[in-house]
Amino acid sequence: MPYRRLPNTDAARLRALKIAFEKGKELPPFKLDFSQSTLQKIQSFLPAFEKAMQESRQAYSKQVEKSKEYTAIVKKARLYISHFIQVTNMAITRGDLPASERKYYGLQDYGSKLPLFNTEADLIKWGEKLIHGDTIRSMEARAPITNPTIAVVKVRYEKFLEAYKFQKMLQKNFQRTQERLEELRQQANTIIVDIWDEVEAAYKSETDLKRREKASQYGIIYVFRKSELSKTAETG
Repeated sequence: MPYRRLPNTDAARLRALKIAFEKGKELPPFKLDFSQSTLQKIQSFLPAFEKAMQESRQAYSKQVEKSKEYTAIVKKARLYISHFIQVTNMAITRGDLPASERKYYGLQDYGSKLPLFNTEADLIKWGEKLIHGDTIRSMEARAPITNPTIAVVKVRYEKFLEAYKFQKMLQKNFQRTQERLEELRQQANTIIVDIWDEVEAAYKSETDLKRREKASQYGIIYVFRKSELSKTAETG
């Protein structure tokens, strides 16, 4: 016997529900092969499901749209933070600054090597260290680091920080819409099963073939197993 295959995408769930809903609008209650209470469930559920799908798509599109811009901002911040440390190290190598200057930036354990800036957390940590350290140096009237100055680094860092927070907000928004959609998927599946069970029950006295033909008009999808497909081909 072929088996029913429930929709496994949101678009397919929506299509199945709309087929049943259209049947409910077209046919009078005594001709409709599922109950009025189920039709009311569909009617009240569809707007919420469509809205959740739309919000999820919009949240995802916004995240993708801003992702390229965000990547460029992260790259620029990484570049300026890295250059500031490199310039400091070169000044130390030339003898323009003492090696003890590294302690202001938390670089005393790195020597002339650069810390890792692989993650956003790394950039946040080192941006804070450089800005705080240079503030202390300035208060002590130490010679300023230039090309880039800490002021330029700070501008790039703060732009990154603002973009980082915005990107996290977009990610949370998308996650929230996904969680809401997942809740509604479960409800959609339950309603679809109710519709299909009631429709099949309405045709229980029909032959298997006739029952499938009539039930398919309500959006029920039947799938033949490989062995059944072979038998059907041989019969045909």
